[in-house]
Order: sequence, then structure tokens, then C-alpha cells
Amino acid sequence: MSKRSPFRYFKTSPEIIRLAVMMYVRFPLSLRNVEDLLHERGIDVSHETIRFWWNRFGPLFASEIRKDRINRTRSHSIWQWHLDEVFVKINGETHYLWRAVDHEGEVLESFVTKRRDRKAALKFLKKTMKRYGNPEVIVTDRLKSYGAAMKVIGNARRQTTGRRLNNRAENSHLPFRRRERAMLRFRRLQSLQKFVAVHSSIYNHFNQERHLNSRTNFKLKRTAALAEWRDLCSA
Repeated sequence: MSKRSPFRYFKTSPEIIRLAVMMYVRFPLSLRNVEDLLHERGIDVSHETIRFWWNRFGPLFASEIRKDRINRTRSHSIWQWHLDEVFVKINGETHYLWRAVDHEGEVLESFVTKRRDRKAALKFLKKTMKRYGNPEVIVTDRLKSYGAAMKVIGNARRQTTGRRLNNRAENSHLPFRRRERAMLRFRRLQSLQKFVAVHSSIYNHFNQERHLNSRTNFKLKRTAALAEWRDLCSA
């Protein structure tokens, strides 16, 4: 039995929907910026339509990307993880965005909590390990919540801390910070969690490590990534 297309009730073509979602999530653009860019291409849709498309199809696209990447990268993603957290304001209240990154800069998991204690760190670690397995080395900062959570799991001997060792995780927050400024911050925890999950998957998909590849290889990888994107959720 063939899989039913998620676009079956939409008059707009899947190509336009994929383009709108990619522009909004991948680049630091507002909904109205995407509306104007589509208008220049002869596509007349409102920013509210783009919001609906993003909410409806963003998680579907991210889920397909995530499943494919887990199958391809699970074996090498358990070598070394970098864990870090940043402060995020939601309606004036401080929340914490935890992020796990592998040794190649792939964002493995993004998780939002209201606290930065052992319970939150433990929940974040269990969620990441359930999906990717148990890493050989875990690089963190000196937050005591990590050590306390790893003692519960039994990973205390695998934890490594040190100055500048965790730059990879800290740099992974930069694309999110650019999006946060473009969106004028977030208003609900659920919206933040949904966006960072989708954003990290799409960021991984188009992250070709440009500084490590020649121009020829980069163009080939970029073309392949776009081709895979255009096939997402196809019937």
C-alpha cells in the first residue's frame, strides 16, 4: 500500500511549500520576508499561510531528515559528544536550551527546560542516549548538573571538562541566536521546543562544512542536499 501524500488536500504545489518552509527555517527571515521573496518569484501567498505551512510541514520534514541521518550516522556519532546550554527568554522568564553536538558539528538533540538542575540534565541525557546510544566521551562545561546526572547514568568516567574544549557546542548555538533575533524571541515554551527541533534537523541537512571542502565538492554536496529536500514527504 502506497504512502498517502501529506499534500493531498492542498491546492499549492509541494515544491512551493517546501521552498517556503526551507526559506523560513534555514535562513534568518521573518514570515513577511518570506512572503516578499515569494512574491518576487510570482507566488502570491500571505505570511499567515506560510506560518500554517511551517507549523504543518516543518515537523514532518524534520522527522524524515532525522530518521535518515540517524540510520547513517549512529555508528560514528557515539564517539564524542559536546553538551552545552544557553539562556533563552520567553515572555521575560529565563529558560534553558540544552544542545548535544557530535565531534563533526552535527546537532544531535535540542531540548528546552525551565530549570538547569540535575533533573533537567538527566532528562536531556536520557533522551539523547535513547536515540543515539552511549558515547565514548562527553565534553561539557563545569556545570555541576552534568556530573550529578552522569553519576546516575554511570557515565561519570566519560565526562571531560576544560577550557575551550567545548567550543564546538558553543558555536552550534550561533545559527539559533540569529533566528531568535529575526523572530523577536519566542512567546511559548512549546513553540520554542518545536522550532529548535525542526531548525536543528534542517541545519544538519544543509550544513556541508564549507571550510573543509573544495569548491567542487561543496557544490556537489549542496546540489545533493537540495535534491533530497525536494523529495521529502513525496508519495
